[in-house]
Amino acid sequence: MAKCDVCGNEYDKSFQVTQAGRSMTFDSFECAIAALAPHCAHCDCRIIGHGLEDGDGTMFCCAHCAKQSGVTALKDRTAETAVAGP
Repeated sequence: MAKCDVCGNEYDKSFQVTQAGRSMTFDSFECAIAALAPHCAHCDCRIIGHGLEDGDGTMFCCAHCAKQSGVTALKDRTAETAVAGP
């Protein structure tokens, strides 16, 4: 059994995630999200989907939060996306 790097539980169904050359062990997706998911720059929620990114690499959970932060253009790493609405 492996020990979760976040909560310390030893669990027979733990799993590892490797990100940027660093491996961590988790007992649940909840712990993995707590350790690895980025935060929205506006509302501070964990971004567990794709999220949105401005030109400086600042992450947002949605277009609304980006717009509230004054962002006028977003990147989804494949194309530029304008923030809709007035």
